[in-house]
Amino acid sequence: MAVQINPSILSADFARLADEARAVEGADWLHVDVMDNHFVPNLTLGVPVVESLAQATGTPLDCHLMIENPDRWAPQYVEAGASSVTFHVEAAAAPVRLAREIRAKGARASMALKPATPIEPYEDLLPELDMLLVMTVEPGFGGQAFLDIMLPKIRRARQLIDKHGLQLWLQVDGGVSATTIERCAEAGADVFVAGSAVYGAQDPADAIRALRGQAETATAQAAWACDH
Repeated sequence: MAVQINPSILSADFARLADEARAVEGADWLHVDVMDNHFVPNLTLGVPVVESLAQATGTPLDCHLMIENPDRWAPQYVEAGASSVTFHVEAAAAPVRLAREIRAKGARASMALKPATPIEPYEDLLPELDMLLVMTVEPGFGGQAFLDIMLPKIRRARQLIDKHGLQLWLQVDGGVSATTIERCAEAGADVFVAGSAVYGAQDPADAIRALRGQAETATAQAAWACDH
């Protein structure tokens, strides 16, 4: 499993989004947090901005929809240019149907779990997905402290993925930094969303390289990776 680093545009300068997107072109994906002030208590951006970002950067967009009614809205983000779309299972009326629709439109389908949402009830849904996102903070705001209590959940998610022999990416989002990324990788994550750890650095490109190096080293030593 290759380590992937996804800088979060939520921590960027919104007045310079095109420049900020180009500043992290060494990343695997550009993580775009979409919030509607209903599912989470914050309002960020929507389809028109995603459409503009897709035209401004060659880095594929990973759209994380923290919104109500993703069944209605998620397909529009694929049409706007997102290459991966994540919906929250807590908000989705028909997650399997939605994942299949996202895939049918040509994007990767991902499902997110809030910290209090267990993974086990959704084990049978995993084959319908391309990525699973375990939130390591409460969704809604950037800059929050990493929740260590999510590490066992990351491990359980990795065990379920391996149990079914799935080529499913396991993403973590929230408080990922130089001090937490190794623990996430050791627990089983292979896709890392980093906001302030990248955009708060003097050189975002250097920060991406450093985080990637830490995650790769931790992954190489992790028991779960040695089994692959």
